[in-house]
Amino acid sequence: MAGKSKIRVPWEFKLPQPNRIIAIMRPLLLAGVAALALSACASNRGQLASTDYSASGAQASLPELTARYRANPRDRALVIQYAAALRAAGQPQQATAALEQAITAYPNDLQISIAYAKALTAAGRFDQSLGVLNNVIRPDAPDWNALLVKGATLDQMGQNEEARRIYAQAAILAPGEASIETNLGLSYAMTNDLPRAEQHLRRAVQMRGANTQTRQNLALVVGLQGRFAESRAIYAAELPPEQVESNMAYVRALLTQQNRWDLIEKG
Repeated sequence: MAGKSKIRVPWEFKLPQPNRIIAIMRPLLLAGVAALALSACASNRGQLASTDYSASGAQASLPELTARYRANPRDRALVIQYAAALRAAGQPQQATAALEQAITAYPNDLQISIAYAKALTAAGRFDQSLGVLNNVIRPDAPDWNALLVKGATLDQMGQNEEARRIYAQAAILAPGEASIETNLGLSYAMTNDLPRAEQHLRRAVQMRGANTQTRQNLALVVGLQGRFAESRAIYAAELPPEQVESNMAYVRALLTQQNRWDLIEKG
């Protein structure tokens, strides 16, 4: 009697470990509204969404902003812009210090408070950030950007379901805002639900305020699911060739555990 033939079980694509996903997504969270673009392979600097600093147009460099801030540290708009640039440069502690000075001068200013909360979150001071936000979010008329920051803070604390409820509230107040849908997608990515994350990011790229960061977030999530050609195509529409290759190498590196890259490449 012939021996039983072995049944070959198809290889199943496995997602990166949850702790790896969280580490990847944290710096991207809240990167939707006019934030500096962040490529997947770039230094993971905390960048929080805001309308206070944008790479979309001509902007002062950080040294220029520093000089202007030193000359006039009480200029409200300048402090907000300076703090956002510091966050983008990976200096949230310095941003926090600048905004602490501004809070003293503008104790009831909503935008200063939101900027301060962003800096606190970027610095990992989540409880303090929530305290600031809870003081300025009016139950009868909440500010959607404040809710966005609160949701991102809760996501980074691991309170993902609560964060999603906050994003849903923000979406009612500001329907069609790409930053809200982007954060919702990244929230699902942080809990390893990459298909749902992709669904929200695909919506985000079609919305008001979508930028290159939004599309690069989508490329990253697509790549993390093993669809490399599609991921590369999305990156290629946003970045120069050498940066595309660096980003794809980054995605591959995330998926090389247990030879997954070779298995995926062979189909």
